[in-house]
Amino acid sequence: MLRSTAMPNIRAAEKRMRADRKRRERNLDFASELKTLSRKFQVVLASKQVQQAQELFRTFTKRLDQAASKGIIHRNTASRKKSRLARHLTHLRS
Repeated sequence: MLRSTAMPNIRAAEKRMRADRKRRERNLDFASELKTLSRKFQVVLASKQVQQAQELFRTFTKRLDQAASKGIIHRNTASRKKSRLARHLTHLRS
């Protein structure tokens, strides 16, 4: 993602740009990991592997909570996703 933006003349603005870039990269990495975990969970659910689904559920919920605590996703979004995952897992077990 290269953008042709003007370079700031003020040192604090330069520092802010560096911090923004680091934060953006971290957020993109986290979001990418969440999407990957979501896809893996869907595959495991489709193959009806209960044990793997439970392990992946624990990992996924932990990462959702971490993303919410860092402000990458909203806490209500994390809660909603966890609730839906738990519902899918319950239906798989029964």
